[in-house]
Amino acid sequence: MNRVRKVPLRKCVGCQEMKPKAELTRVVRTPEGDIVLDSTGKRNGRGAYLCPSEACLNVAVKRKALERALKAAIPQEIHESLRRQLVGDGDAH
Repeated sequence: MNRVRKVPLRKCVGCQEMKPKAELTRVVRTPEGDIVLDSTGKRNGRGAYLCPSEACLNVAVKRKALERALKAAIPQEIHESLRRQLVGDGDAH
């Protein structure tokens, strides 16, 4: 008997679309309070998911969706760092 695996879905905090977890980029607030991109999807801490596009990041920043999801204030330099990393990852698609 062939079992159909359930694909885990997550909502992008930018565009608010439900997408397969594997297509999204996880942003994590670690227990130490650092905000980083989680390429493995397994880091400890509070996570939020974003499409790997600059447009979704811009919307999330503008609406403060990322700050609400991570329950932390995010300084501008972190936004810039995330943008550089996301745009770099987004070119692979």
